[in-house]
Amino acid sequence: MTTTPIDDTTDSHLKEQLTSREELFKGKFLEARRDTIRLPDGHSATREYVVHPGAVVVIPMLDDGRVVLERQFRYPVGHVMVEFPAGKLDAGEDPFVCGQRELLEETGYTAREWAHAGAMHLAVAYSTEIIHIYFARGLTLGERKLDHGEFLDVFTATPDALSGWCRDGTVTDAKTLTCTLWLQNVLSGAWALDWQAAPSQGGAG
Repeated sequence: MTTTPIDDTTDSHLKEQLTSREELFKGKFLEARRDTIRLPDGHSATREYVVHPGAVVVIPMLDDGRVVLERQFRYPVGHVMVEFPAGKLDAGEDPFVCGQRELLEETGYTAREWAHAGAMHLAVAYSTEIIHIYFARGLTLGERKLDHGEFLDVFTATPDALSGWCRDGTVTDAKTLTCTLWLQNVLSGAWALDWQAAPSQGGAG
């Protein structure tokens, strides 16, 4: 065990090296691979994982202190989930542009100011997915532009109510749990954000 600061320049004793790759599945959205790798001790092993294009999640903050949330059925787990608005990146898309687009399409809101909070890896053991986290405030409600085949309810809640749902298991979505941690620390003043005025969204939709 070590308590020294994290320094990834000294991680060679932990890193694995690719020796060969097999494509198991390639769909419209995801692909699956099986890599053969060399372990730090020289032995071989395999790693099976999903390649994901990445995504963005938005924490929309209303002027009265509430946040905007969604309820959406998620087929793989068979449940309606409480989530912050989110969506996958198109090929080559800037995460901020994706965040603006998804917020408008799913909720109808546009935002006057945005702040990039950070990023999270959703499932490091078996997926490449990275989710970029944005805050949005100064919200104006317009018309939703849901994708074909997309069905979801939009509602609002106080941060305290959201925190309670995270505690009692109502919220189990990993990105929403992480965003709630961010929200708590931003509201308490523990974590600062660099707010920026939003450019025009004339091409969104």
